[in-house]
Amino acid sequence: MKLVWSPETASKAYIQTVQSCRVFRESGVAELVSAMAAGWKAQLIVETWSEGGAMATSVGLAVARGHTGGRHVCVVPDERSRSEYAERMAEAGMRAEMAVGEAEEVMEGLAGGDFMVVDSTRDDFSRVLGLAKLSAKGAVLICKNVNSGVNGFGWRSVAEGASRRLVRSVFLPVGKGLDIAHVSAVGASAAKRWIKHIDQQSGEVHVIRR
Repeated sequence: MKLVWSPETASKAYIQTVQSCRVFRESGVAELVSAMAAGWKAQLIVETWSEGGAMATSVGLAVARGHTGGRHVCVVPDERSRSEYAERMAEAGMRAEMAVGEAEEVMEGLAGGDFMVVDSTRDDFSRVLGLAKLSAKGAVLICKNVNSGVNGFGWRSVAEGASRRLVRSVFLPVGKGLDIAHVSAVGASAAKRWIKHIDQQSGEVHVIRR
């Protein structure tokens, strides 16, 4: 079983997020991640947030949850962040489910995540990714607030550490930068690639399967 894309659900979530996030006057990050989470029909959406953070992305993910019928859980570091997040989500008319504590504590109870959004401004963002117990059918991982000079985030190690493979990854110059990765289902074999090499001296073409 693998993730299946639904363009209709993605479109509905995108439009609703645009309407819901007008008050924030922020970039298109919220609309994009909302459409992606809804389009992939994510059943467990996990995000990280800390005190003073932007809310548009959270609202967008809450909108997506409404279209998928799944869960949207925000991981916050402490009670102060939990209180502020809950209050601001309520002001936006959204219901908030939260997990409070260090990554090692909270990620254990969030098994099966198939869509994650982490904030690179949090010191523990890479640890959260490394500790994530992803869905057996595959997952989409997003790191936001990344500039184009920072690359990788150990996407491949995150995938291989869970007996998966990195299907694809891409950096998008949306907002302050999004680094996105799609990891395969558990046990998925690595895709075979054909590599063409041309001998510069003889002109012979060698095709190698890797």
